[in-house]
Amino acid sequence: MATFLLEIGSEELPATFCASAGEQLQQLATEALKHWHLPLGTLSISSFSTPRRLALLIEDLPERQPERREERKGPPAAQAFHDGRPSRAAIGFARRCGVAPESLQVRDTPRGAFVFAHRIEPGRSSGSLLAEAIPRWIAAIQGKRFMRWGEGELRFSRPIRWLVALQDDRILPVSLGSGDTAVSSAALSRGLRRGSDPSPLPIPHADAYLSSLATAGVMADRAARRAAITALIETEASALQATAQLEAPLLEELVDLVEAPGILVGSIAERYLDLPAEVSAMVMTSHQRYVPLFTGTADPLALDARGTLLPRFLVITNGADPDAGDSIRRGNERVLRARLADGAFFYEQDRKASLETLLPGLAAMTFAEGLGSLEDRRQRLIASVDALAMRLELPVEVAGPAHRAAELCKADLVSRMVCEFPELQGLMGGKYALCSGESRAVAVAIREHYLPRGAADDLPASPAGQLLALADRLDLLVGIFCTGQRPSGSSDPFALRRAGNGLLRILAAAGWEPDLTAVLQEQIAATLDTLTTLSPKREQLTQDLEHFLGQRLLALLEERGVDHDIAAAVFAIKPPLRRPLDVLQRADLLQGLRASGGLAPIQTVVQRAARLAVKGDLARDVVDPEAVVDPSLFSSKASERAFLAALQQLAPLATGRNRDSYESLVRGLQAVAPQLAAFFDGEDSVLVMADDPAIRRNRLNLLGLLRNQAAALADFSVLTG
Repeated sequence: MATFLLEIGSEELPATFCASAGEQLQQLATEALKHWHLPLGTLSISSFSTPRRLALLIEDLPERQPERREERKGPPAAQAFHDGRPSRAAIGFARRCGVAPESLQVRDTPRGAFVFAHRIEPGRSSGSLLAEAIPRWIAAIQGKRFMRWGEGELRFSRPIRWLVALQDDRILPVSLGSGDTAVSSAALSRGLRRGSDPSPLPIPHADAYLSSLATAGVMADRAARRAAITALIETEASALQATAQLEAPLLEELVDLVEAPGILVGSIAERYLDLPAEVSAMVMTSHQRYVPLFTGTADPLALDARGTLLPRFLVITNGADPDAGDSIRRGNERVLRARLADGAFFYEQDRKASLETLLPGLAAMTFAEGLGSLEDRRQRLIASVDALAMRLELPVEVAGPAHRAAELCKADLVSRMVCEFPELQGLMGGKYALCSGESRAVAVAIREHYLPRGAADDLPASPAGQLLALADRLDLLVGIFCTGQRPSGSSDPFALRRAGNGLLRILAAAGWEPDLTAVLQEQIAATLDTLTTLSPKREQLTQDLEHFLGQRLLALLEERGVDHDIAAAVFAIKPPLRRPLDVLQRADLLQGLRASGGLAPIQTVVQRAARLAVKGDLARDVVDPEAVVDPSLFSSKASERAFLAALQQLAPLATGRNRDSYESLVRGLQAVAPQLAAFFDGEDSVLVMADDPAIRRNRLNLLGLLRNQAAALADFSVLTG
């Protein structure tokens, strides 16, 4: 068994490419090994990536492929031989199979005697297979913005500068490119970059790859680098009695920006604490990849960072020379100081006037093609907020701040700060509103109306913020759908899926239960009344939006851990968008029942009743036994009367539309099991399909009532688990 090493050395790769390229390389190798009939189950295949290298390590690799035995069926024996000598047909068949005509064998088959050729194909050495495959693997790696360099035609994310291809201690001959870009395999890697010094690093054996890099200070394993970076940041933050703001995207980017993690502590001037903490933190993380340090929890509307942000920051370095630490620190402080100075200037200028004075600038900013300016959108938001407040019957304490927030919520898009740092939209609007003398409720609603920005983001917490966030998403969804620009495949340039998810999550969090179909119809009418250049068919538009939001509701159920069949059963009962919150409540209840083992007995009872009920003619909306069951037709007084009594108790529960009534209905259905068992199988059981039509119909109605009452929760016939 052997160990194979491939290392592709390059100029610094983009952080967004490293991890993906390593995974692609491992997948390409796995597919090739499978194609070569090498034993995948006994191999260890690992990939590594740093900013300057992609590597693949395969351990326990056989020296050769196994030989392959192949049998081919040829022409009938009568055609293959004449007087014991091979015919032209036999000779041609043997040639195609790569064997001598004399080696052909005749064998009887159900269709008669035929000629067979047996061929043994010896296995090739794994080294020769790998040497041929390496250029193909490199050419097959995909990524954004690939480049050519020098005179060659090879394309890659960055210029390839060296190549290591070893099987144990033997160099596999591989050459990439041509002209001045040609790179040939060797047993030389590179250590840490020191200025223009290429730092050659011998790799004596494929098994010694990781240890050789580690000796040179290079940490090739991403997981190890992630752990090292996290530990460095936690240690420094603890020493400074602060909490590091290290979100997952920043951590993953840092992992792919360095190959020998180190850390430095930088400082910012105290005067920059007059900036909001979010501004400084955003500049550090998004623009400079630094880690900000907090000493407390910030008020979202705080106008400065004093008492919240430590005037320090952490820099993850890449194997820096210890003697250069002070120089690197000063350089990073200088870069950050310039960015913060810009922010301080914008902040000072923006606060010289009220937020309302920025509104005229919205008329000059286009929202989207066909949907007018941001001023047009602002007017639609105001109308939408007012219409939603009326439909939801919200008090003036909510509707008033939401209306005022709708008037101002887009004004910060004209501000200097947001024009320079678009990530701060909404957040700066809330702060500027407070500076302008608006109420805290208005300021909070402005800040919250962009929430949630993603699946893991917080939801709006204030009622006014929830109302404005709903209106914002409704306007976006309806407006873009009116223009005919729908999400397709992975393309969703206006983030409509995220908007739909957010709309439903906000409704669920707020506990509001509007008829969402009616809301969509009103929003469509209002939008088309103001945008007369658009003329889609309103009925079709409503159906398209209902389908879209229905899919988002299913996605939300999946996100909440609801099984597919439960989601389908809940959806099957009534139009889900009439009451989305009701769908979530019923699905959560049934999922919880399944997890506790309480759903299966109810499912068995209801499905048994429903299978026979379809033979009757009871309408699906009938839940009260009063008019459809005649006790005088009972022939078995005990079981039929007990069944009827249970249904009479369930009837009022089946008309409830809240979690309490659903839970009571579940308990009632659990209690029905004994009555149904006695009805079917007890000593006093009955034959449902009686000869007498009236008695048969009466008994089928009993079963139909149970099916209909259970349908207040879901269509149990859809459940499979």
